[in-house]
Amino acid sequence: MNKLKLVIVDDKEENVLSLKALLADVDNLNIWGSTSPNEALRYCWNQDVAIALVDVQMPEINGFEFVSLLQSNPKTWQIMVIMVTAISKEDKFLLKGLHSGAIDYLYKPLNPDITVAKVKSFMQQVYIQRELKRKNEELERSHIELIKAKKEADLARKSKENFLANMSHEIRTPINGITGITTMLRNSPLNGEQSEWLDYLENASQSLLLIINDILDLSKIDSGKMRLDYAKTSLPNIIKELGNLFTYKAEQKGITFKVAHDENLPKHILADSLRLTQILSNLISNGIKFTEKGSVCLETKLIKRSKQRVHIQFSVKDTGIGISSNALDKIFQSFEQGEEGITKRFGGTGLGLAIVKRLVNLHQGQIHAHSELGKGSEFIFQCWFDEEASEMMPKSDRKQYTDLPLLNDVRVLLAEDNDLNSFMVTHMLNTWGITVDTVKNGREALEKVENTAYNLILMDAHMPVMSGFDAIRAIRNDHREYLRQIPIISISASVLQREQQAAYAAGANAVVGKPFDPVTLYQIIKTLTHGKSKAEK
Repeated sequence: MNKLKLVIVDDKEENVLSLKALLADVDNLNIWGSTSPNEALRYCWNQDVAIALVDVQMPEINGFEFVSLLQSNPKTWQIMVIMVTAISKEDKFLLKGLHSGAIDYLYKPLNPDITVAKVKSFMQQVYIQRELKRKNEELERSHIELIKAKKEADLARKSKENFLANMSHEIRTPINGITGITTMLRNSPLNGEQSEWLDYLENASQSLLLIINDILDLSKIDSGKMRLDYAKTSLPNIIKELGNLFTYKAEQKGITFKVAHDENLPKHILADSLRLTQILSNLISNGIKFTEKGSVCLETKLIKRSKQRVHIQFSVKDTGIGISSNALDKIFQSFEQGEEGITKRFGGTGLGLAIVKRLVNLHQGQIHAHSELGKGSEFIFQCWFDEEASEMMPKSDRKQYTDLPLLNDVRVLLAEDNDLNSFMVTHMLNTWGITVDTVKNGREALEKVENTAYNLILMDAHMPVMSGFDAIRAIRNDHREYLRQIPIISISASVLQREQQAAYAAGANAVVGKPFDPVTLYQIIKTLTHGKSKAEK
């Protein structure tokens, strides 16, 4: 405990000495005395004084004036002053001392025990006040540090979002070109070997897309921005589609994929079909990846039915490499895999099960794993769903983009800086009977619309020289109404909601993400052009 400084001010030397002697045995107290109020003031201004014992009657400056001078100075206003007096104990003198800033009185002749007790009491108050001050300063520093940390976290979050947006754009743009060319080749004459090559190309592009989707999904879930979109869902259809998809993938690897389901399962449930499929797809894909011989099985069964609620269990069992017991605890963590060397041997980012775990939590479900090294693994996902009435759902009549009716007399400006995407989109538009002009940035797009009438503009979001957003804003702010009214579709490789919102805010009529579905793009173009033969100036 730090020692406190106490000042004694009295015009009689013997009084100073007697008070020093009286308080000499008080622990943690440094005592300094003076018969000169002016000297005492200078000492108080230059030293960290905690307590002052001040005589009331002094010739140069009386005690009341001395206390007032201490109170008026920011260096000394916190000093606790005890007035020492031999004059009347009348209330008016007591009040005068308290009004000047004193906190207590001692009356001569001094009672030694009372004097020591009061000094010790005020010392304790000083310690408490200084501790409070220290705590407040710590709190203030912590508050400042928290504000700083929050700003840094916000900057880090924005940097992360910008990085993800840029990464999404840079990866999705070439994938869009690859999938587009693949779609085009699917609709051309191919021999068996070429079809097989195309399968490899398609699988590779889908693998790349899954990786970028995993990273973006994990970021979205961790930031609390992912929400489940519940709708009436056909459980048999999901199981059938998974069976069709993974049977082929398993056969390519020389293993079998089996599907088993409970006959008592409801036909329809209220679920987010996309995320439910994502959970099961990740589990099945993992099973196939880590199984070199044998089989992978998806089993779905009804555990319990309660009124309109159903408790369903999905299990994915494989005969793969298995997972050691000490590695089971970490397989649901981000960027983690069961054993060292798994990534080198089998590939993958280690994000699949981390996303599965988070999606299961969003569903308020449970997931756990059983495994034996060298013999296989089983992942079990259980969740409650609302059962929906089993009405007939319309069958999907999926068309190829080459089967769609022509959109004659439609002229489109395509602003796209990626040559592969520009070639692919132009080919598709030409297939639909659309005349296409291409430019490589927003500035060239603005120059083009000056001299040519277009029914619609396809504008890539990110381009050099001038971005799609800036070009859209320039068109929407043009003084000519016919330019302001041209329908614009923003094509973005980013899946971040804020970027899609930015496109609409700039003035886009619709937003299409990369890689896009050609049939969906066709429908949007058809809706926006309304079959008009040409735009009028």
